Amino acid sequence: MKRQEIWIPQRGTPEILQLKEGSLNPPKADEVQIKVHGAGINFADLLARMGLYPDAPKLPAIVGYEVSGEIIAVGEGLNVNLVGQNVCAITRFGGYCSVVNTPYTQCALLPPELNVVDAAALPVTGVTSWMILEVQARIRNGDTILVHAAGGGVGLMCLELAKRYDVEVHGLASTGKHATLLEKGYDRLFDSRVPLKEALDMSERYDTIIDAVGGESWSLGFDLLKPGGRLVCFGMSSNASSQSLSLGTLVKNMWQVPWRRFNPIWLMNNNKGAFGVNMGRIDSLAQEVQSWLGQLVELRAQGIISAPVHARIPFSNAHEAHALIHRRENLGKVILVPDEVYEA
Repeated sequence: MKRQEIWIPQRGTPEILQLKEGSLNPPKADEVQIKVHGAGINFADLLARMGLYPDAPKLPAIVGYEVSGEIIAVGEGLNVNLVGQNVCAITRFGGYCSVVNTPYTQCALLPPELNVVDAAALPVTGVTSWMILEVQARIRNGDTILVHAAGGGVGLMCLELAKRYDVEVHGLASTGKHATLLEKGYDRLFDSRVPLKEALDMSERYDTIIDAVGGESWSLGFDLLKPGGRLVCFGMSSNASSQSLSLGTLVKNMWQVPWRRFNPIWLMNNNKGAFGVNMGRIDSLAQEVQSWLGQLVELRAQGIISAPVHARIPFSNAHEAHALIHRRENLGKVILVPDEVYEA
């Protein structure tokens, strides 16, 4: 089957992305073939394009962790009645395509009332946030939580999932986003574009800190935790302060990682915890992930979470989508839409 494909031919800035035509084999046993309506962009995709993501496929490559769309074929072992059903799915690379194959165990059926394109905002952002809050941080009523990148896809999803409890949620974001983020439910906001020690209230202490920035912020995060508090790391966006690889920035940030604190003795003596989430390495949690994704779809259908979408951008303008995220302009998810779907 012919399809649109967005390729990273080599390391570079967003303009390096190339739109090509390719083909796809029929789905294998226990796989479904999905006509893609939306492909979610994650920060890992930007890091892969910059040559900073060790789990990414070797370049040239097609990245993309998540899609939504219509099942158009099924592999051996699956019910043919699935054909015609709308789903959202985790793809673990290859998602930047107009048609993809993925195991059915990585899919969740969508109810008719959900927008199919926007459902691409759920899989990776939702499962990452679920792992952070429900599995690792195990938040509970009365907690105080700090969220870095408060206006990003994971930041907003964590806010919505956290607000199912009686908790206080603080966030870091550029000041231009503060009014909107307060409307969305944050209780307090700090300016992410000034040095952290100047931005934050250093007298505040948190039960959970959710941090995809890395480097110095992880070290400061340990200082801001209450006894029994948890630092959850799920990325290192400080390595991507520009649109291309900077070895100086990379070395600086790795030097600032609190290596001496990331050890059992320090954590034990300080009664604090450090956790990590990497959606690229969850193969052993396939059954759990399908269950979590199903619960997230149900919460979305009930209106308990919204999985906000900042922009829908056609495949042919994929470079603009990456650049938008580099500029930290998005409030929510940025979704790529195959040109034929975008124009329909």
